[in-house]
Amino acid sequence: MSSATKQLIFGIHAVEMALKAGDQVKAVWLQKDAQNKRLLNLLGAIEKAAVPLERVSLQQLDKMVDDRHQGVVASIHAVQLKSEKDLKAHLKTWSDDESVSPFILVLDCIEDPRNLGACLRSAEAAGVTAVVFGKDKSASVTPITHKTAAGAVEHLALFQVTNLVRAIEAIKAAGVWVHGAALTTDSQNIYQADLTGPVAIVMGNEGKGLRHLVQQSCDHLIHIPMAGEVQSLNVSVATGVSLFEVVRQRSGQLK
Repeated sequence: MSSATKQLIFGIHAVEMALKAGDQVKAVWLQKDAQNKRLLNLLGAIEKAAVPLERVSLQQLDKMVDDRHQGVVASIHAVQLKSEKDLKAHLKTWSDDESVSPFILVLDCIEDPRNLGACLRSAEAAGVTAVVFGKDKSASVTPITHKTAAGAVEHLALFQVTNLVRAIEAIKAAGVWVHGAALTTDSQNIYQADLTGPVAIVMGNEGKGLRHLVQQSCDHLIHIPMAGEVQSLNVSVATGVSLFEVVRQRSGQLK
């Protein structure tokens, strides 16, 4: 587990969702002369949560973070990332519970914290059971990730592992079918693949895609068919398309 250190998040939606998550928020800095209706609504939520609040100038907020903060910055306990050992324990729990059909997103070397945040936002919206990603050559959960995820970080089970291939093997051993996103001669059209039941979707690096060993560890390879000249999507967009195809099929709409 990561230590319970503090970190900053920023942006109206990110702070709003962190407040809703409970006692995660430790302090908030809000632009003192703001007239934005969303900021004023957020002020009410901060006061209701009885979180320490300081009204500061726009210039002070600019010094706190290097990105677009929308007039609000908050200090939170750093997100608790679960380990590979935790993943194995959860997999056993899920396999023992017939009411749970695991829906897992595995991210292989996603380097841009914004892409990571966008993937997490799609994962939370699609109702995934867990998100698994590596410690090395991967973005971690930064303030930018929090902002892009728009509150999803606080509502997801996040597992950061030292060996992604070993984690995939554990997922497979728990009875979950693992589908890697890769355009190869033998990959299947995602809309023709059976993504019902326990399933994991593996998405690769922004430029290089899935690493060779990760690709080999997947049960099946799938791709999103492209109608235009461009033959690839941004990884966060591809993640959203893939996850919601699982949602569609799980909803009993597979023809």
